[in-house]
Amino acid sequence: MTGKSSAHCTPKSPASQCLAAQSMMKKTIATLVGTAALMGGFWISPAVAKDPFRTTNPHAIGDQTEAAFKAIFEVGNYQTAKTALQKAEPNEPLAYGMKASLAYMEQDWEALRDNATRTRVAAEQLVPTDPLRGNLYLAAGHFLEGAYVLTQQGTVRGTPDALNRLQLVFKYLKEAEKIDAKDPELNMIKGFMDLMLAVNLPFSSPNDAIDRLDKYAGPRYLAYRGIALGYRDLKQEAKAVEFANRALQLTPGNPDVLYLKAQLLATQGKYQESLEFFKKAMDKKNQLPRKLAAQIGYEECMAQGAVDRQTRDQRHPFCLQKFLQN
Repeated sequence: MTGKSSAHCTPKSPASQCLAAQSMMKKTIATLVGTAALMGGFWISPAVAKDPFRTTNPHAIGDQTEAAFKAIFEVGNYQTAKTALQKAEPNEPLAYGMKASLAYMEQDWEALRDNATRTRVAAEQLVPTDPLRGNLYLAAGHFLEGAYVLTQQGTVRGTPDALNRLQLVFKYLKEAEKIDAKDPELNMIKGFMDLMLAVNLPFSSPNDAIDRLDKYAGPRYLAYRGIALGYRDLKQEAKAVEFANRALQLTPGNPDVLYLKAQLLATQGKYQESLEFFKKAMDKKNQLPRKLAAQIGYEECMAQGAVDRQTRDQRHPFCLQKFLQN
């Protein structure tokens, strides 16, 4: 992987490999930035607190930032989230993180860079009053900045910088764990990070991430989605579908989760069954970033070809052409 090839598909790219890698990176980044901390640094009454991560001892998040978080991760409506983020509370790291996520999906690299840095700077300011979240989102900020470096420089040129940042990510996560190793935000962000590392590095296992997400992470609909991804990477498709179903029970209309289940069914060779979920996801394509909707449409096209008993080689040029047109 060199240059910007990791960030988009070209006519010469192996489409299935390219799409899978882009989808994994998008989900990893979206989850990381979605669990950014709030700046306030003070506990308030549970009766008025807004916290999508905890069921006890909630921490306050502004109305617009919370609305954007739920729009993306619970509902899967990125357009609604954009509107909320335009009115989001100033100096709110969660808002910066979600803006970085949307910038990545839209391949707006300068916006990714700027909002990644703002996430890190806000975390630095948060450390004195809330060291757990401050350290946690110092880790997230460095990860996002490393992601920006890789999109711009590719693996060969960008790896030294990315590895240095990865060491800082581990450092700050360790500091956060010293404060509360069972914190739901911490375990959500670290669980998804472990999933990413398990795919790319030999010393990490999806089993560790699954255990972390299952025991401690919140909100549960995101934890179940992460567990499904972990079992997918372990080639345990039946378990992956089980947890995708759990996520769907909590967020039944979320097109991201519908897409995940469709992928899992297609991987099992259940192409006819997968088409139902591809269609449901595509019915909500106006909620999604354009490139994500195009990915889903490509994979739906390939699944339809399998149902029609066309080989992937026969179907690939037609479906890839549709993908590139979008």
